[in-house]
Amino acid sequence: MSASSNVETHEPSAEQIKEGVREVYAARVSGDAGVQCGGATTPASRPERKDLIEVVGYSPNDLAAVPADAVTYSFGCGNPLGFSGVMAGDVVLDIGSGAGMDALLAARLVGPAGKVIGLDMTPEMIAKARQNTERAGVTNVEFRLGDAEQMPVPDASVDWIISNCVINLAPDKRKVFAEIVRVLKPGGHVAISDIVTGELPQAVRQGLAAWAACVGGAIKEDEYLDSMREVGLSDVQVIARQTYNAASVRGMIEEMASSASLPPELVEAACCPDVLSQIWSARITACKPDESA
Repeated sequence: MSASSNVETHEPSAEQIKEGVREVYAARVSGDAGVQCGGATTPASRPERKDLIEVVGYSPNDLAAVPADAVTYSFGCGNPLGFSGVMAGDVVLDIGSGAGMDALLAARLVGPAGKVIGLDMTPEMIAKARQNTERAGVTNVEFRLGDAEQMPVPDASVDWIISNCVINLAPDKRKVFAEIVRVLKPGGHVAISDIVTGELPQAVRQGLAAWAACVGGAIKEDEYLDSMREVGLSDVQVIARQTYNAASVRGMIEEMASSASLPPELVEAACCPDVLSQIWSARITACKPDESA
């Protein structure tokens, strides 16, 4: 990767990362979407969102069950509800709820006796999710503006936490996992879809565009799982992995390179097979131990 050695890199601060991610996702929900986690797309380029069925793992019935805007502005890399055990009466927290697709699907599972809380740090996403909830006529969902590293959720109040391609965007993932432990009830469970990596050159990770494209902040799979265990989660495991084809990853890298004004030769270095094989989404489950059991 000799091209990377001639490029000066600048490590953004945590606040710069968060603000950069907010700006990108605010633009996406306003109709200026660029890259979603897991591949290059704009809502207009794939109006039927077949990628959500073929790659991410939703069913046609899932997509038909929520307002079109919730589907159009879904930027996930998996379907965490698809491998969760959410049941009627549960309280579910969706970290990084975006336009509300997963939260609205969870509301159908928990029923009127349950509750869903959607958490997002982008005001425009919260507004869009609330609009979609009103359109869907759902009354057991609420959306809160907040940071995953400091969640506005009471201690031990949630049965299930789901998250879809969001924790990779957080500068301090350990804080997010510690917050997950805090808000989960003893015996509560986690279902996460997220981008993880193998070895990636620093040049591919550099810049705020790389973070917003779910690459810059993605960490090694082992490091991700170890961080979950270190804060007290148990039974942490990857139950499936989704790899992406070269075209999808190339599109993601080219988009971030354009935004970050990276030189073309660096893009080519980043798109070599050794890099393309080092980005995937993992479907992760875990639980909070119940010490009283």
